[in-house]
Amino acid sequence: MSFGPPPAGFGPPAPPAWTPPTEVERQLFEAKSREDWAAYFDTLARNRVYFEIRRDKADATPSNTHVVFGHDPRVAGGAVWAVYTEGMLPAPEPHRVFDWNDLAWFARVWAPTDPPMIVVNPGSPCEAFLPSAPPHSAVWAQHSERAGFPSYRTELRTLRVGAPLHGPVAHGLACGALLFVHQGLPWNAMAYHGQGYPAERQMLREWWGVTSHQEWQAQQRALLATDMANSVWEFALGLRRTIARDFGGYVDTAYWRDAAARVLRNRAEGETVITPDGVTRTSPVPQAETEARIKGVQHLIGRITRYEARMRADGVLEENRYISSVDAWDLGRASNMARWGLGARYCDLAEAEAAVVEAGRSAARSYKSWQDFSVGYILGRCLHFDDEEFGDWYGDMVTVHRILMSEPGSPWLNIPFR
Repeated sequence: MSFGPPPAGFGPPAPPAWTPPTEVERQLFEAKSREDWAAYFDTLARNRVYFEIRRDKADATPSNTHVVFGHDPRVAGGAVWAVYTEGMLPAPEPHRVFDWNDLAWFARVWAPTDPPMIVVNPGSPCEAFLPSAPPHSAVWAQHSERAGFPSYRTELRTLRVGAPLHGPVAHGLACGALLFVHQGLPWNAMAYHGQGYPAERQMLREWWGVTSHQEWQAQQRALLATDMANSVWEFALGLRRTIARDFGGYVDTAYWRDAAARVLRNRAEGETVITPDGVTRTSPVPQAETEARIKGVQHLIGRITRYEARMRADGVLEENRYISSVDAWDLGRASNMARWGLGARYCDLAEAEAAVVEAGRSAARSYKSWQDFSVGYILGRCLHFDDEEFGDWYGDMVTVHRILMSEPGSPWLNIPFR
């Protein structure tokens, strides 16, 4: 099917040195330059199209969509529906929030009282004006119906404009890259809108129990302090680090298991500890409880060694190396939590950026390289979710690890870890 000329005029010509923020805007700009409207609409159809919504209404009734329309003096009557692709979204502001949908949705929900024109990426070189009423809307809506609902795949994406590529903020953002690359989001999106304001709020509520600035702060602090991972994991890994330091590096698994049993039995007899009330001694632990703890830790040691063996076989962990810590699991999520909080407007850009920088600094203190950091994150994720099934919780991260350790544009190949 041919589509002929566009239904309305396109925006201003590009400045001589304009750099599209992402591949999406590049494709839109090139299609516009060729006057290839079918390609322009195809690109829009494959990607999320964002639009402003009323925050107060979204908070009151998250299931409903309350659009904020705009004004453009170039359009008769001035009323427009401004929409954006991901790389062209305005920086997050406290009272200005966005949602997204597929291209066909805009044609389906349009009402005669709505603006007669949709403007894509207003004011940019890839700008376009689309008549929003039938029959014109049927032309561009067909592209979305053929493409299906946008589904982002695992890939390395980078914002070339409006986001850090080097320095402390970029380093902290790169600590969250495993999850962002897995979700097909730009790894360096500090000014983060994510999956839209309602979805970001829903995710934080359902997965983290976060519904306020104070609750977000509490989760952010706990992640940065590496207090969210299971303390038993760090006990087992810390014991192995001590043995390796004392005995020259290699740690026999049987010796590790036996050492864990000895330490736990010694602790069960009672320990001298310093508390705010002074020096005191803990009460002895019943033998049955102690033996149950020993059994649990020894089982954990087996899980850790089996994950490490699988990672070596998959080329993720080097031969004769072991994982020193799972702090990366918390610190990677701390980098992400900063952006999730911003997307949900539980913090502002400055607060989110400070948390991202702190996550990067803590990671550099705990690990020696991006590879060390990555395997710590993967182990923590698997101990939490995978239960030795070696399913998607493991396989997805192996795929992303390989991307980040090999693709030329990866932050892990372009930003020094320490």
